[in-house]
Amino acid sequence: MADRDIPRRHVRPAAGQWCNDPNGPLFHDGRYHLFFQHNPGAAVWGDIHWGHASSPDLVTWTDHGVALAPTPGSRDELGAWSGCAVVEDGVPTAVYTGMDRRDGIGSVMIARAVDDAIGALKADPEPVVPGPPPGLDLHAFRDPYLFTHAGRRWGLVGAGHRGTGLGDILLYRVDALTEWTYAGSLVDATDPVAGRVAAPATAWECPALLPAGDGRWILLVSLWTDDITYSTAYLIGDLREAGEGLRFVPGSGGMLDHGRDFYAPTALVERDRTLMWGWSWESRTERESVAAGWAGCLTYPREIGVHPDGTLRLAPAPELTALRGAELPPGAELPAAYELALDITVAQPDSEVTLTLGTGVRLHVNPTRGTLVLDRTDAPATASHPFPRTALATATVPGGISAQLRVLVDGPLIEAFLDERAVITEKVYPAPEGTYEVLVRGSATTRVSGWEASGPNPA
Repeated sequence: MADRDIPRRHVRPAAGQWCNDPNGPLFHDGRYHLFFQHNPGAAVWGDIHWGHASSPDLVTWTDHGVALAPTPGSRDELGAWSGCAVVEDGVPTAVYTGMDRRDGIGSVMIARAVDDAIGALKADPEPVVPGPPPGLDLHAFRDPYLFTHAGRRWGLVGAGHRGTGLGDILLYRVDALTEWTYAGSLVDATDPVAGRVAAPATAWECPALLPAGDGRWILLVSLWTDDITYSTAYLIGDLREAGEGLRFVPGSGGMLDHGRDFYAPTALVERDRTLMWGWSWESRTERESVAAGWAGCLTYPREIGVHPDGTLRLAPAPELTALRGAELPPGAELPAAYELALDITVAQPDSEVTLTLGTGVRLHVNPTRGTLVLDRTDAPATASHPFPRTALATATVPGGISAQLRVLVDGPLIEAFLDERAVITEKVYPAPEGTYEVLVRGSATTRVSGWEASGPNPA
């Protein structure tokens, strides 16, 4: 019997070992391509390569092994760290962080696909940005990201200032992939909204700037403090011209994911939507991961944008409905991978609906208060990264008389979406096993749907 403590339908190295940040999602030659940080030699962080998987439909993924490896004696000899990818003159091209020092300061490098299938990426020998701009004393300079605004291409690099201990996003004008010109700061933690939402953090990692769909922009920043990764924030705001560059002016923001096992998201901007993946790290100890032979995977793809009221929208990619197989009524035995959906309408204020996943996990929804609480009291996390876990993870949305909950489970990985406004991502070991039930406290009408995940497992 397959180990239900291993995600089977999420992107992760087929060979096991270590996986962290998603990198460089592309659609090329009829397939989605997704890269990720990967240590092929151990289930711990280190010796970072780019792994590669592809899919025709966002559902069934094929692992292609290592696409990009560090080159001894080069600027990426200590690791090919995070970045993005574009199709330039018909050639898939990675724009990534080369590491040849141990203080968090990298260079921006490019690597081009050797064939249309992206069987490998070949790095240029010299970086296009060798390091931080003169005069900046930084303890982080990494994770390039490209975007286009008003017909011009721009680049972002995540940063943190040593003197002030504040996060920053550095902006570059990109006239060609090999021609980058520093254009100042896009936004930093001195901005009152950014400082409230995304601080304290001594560096902002993995920046991604995405069109919101209503003329505004969504900025994602992952919060890093003293070598510890914590969580990811989002900011919604406007891009404004500022001299020879741009300035991002946020108006609102918050936590991108309210669970404890989500970090370093990146995105693919398509014509009519934006897809996002994050890294789901482990809720167990490093020793347990090493014994299991693997650590980390990517989340399911999510659509990210804004609702008509201007607030953040997060939803599972519609393609994931293709996984729905045999129906699972309440009381059914839980398979290793499945989806559950609840449509709730309350007839009495403060009524609460609880979804139980086996004996280890309970999800409490209170539409009046607009809360979703994941309770793992009976399946506590053993990890202490970044600190020992509490039993509860809570997400809040605007309250009302109704709520919609979608829960996608793949082995230990739980991704719970409330009203397409908030998400909780958690890994639970042992993976939920047993039956599922829906319980009502108060007075509420609940329509419940469930499906076993079907179709072939990723190769």
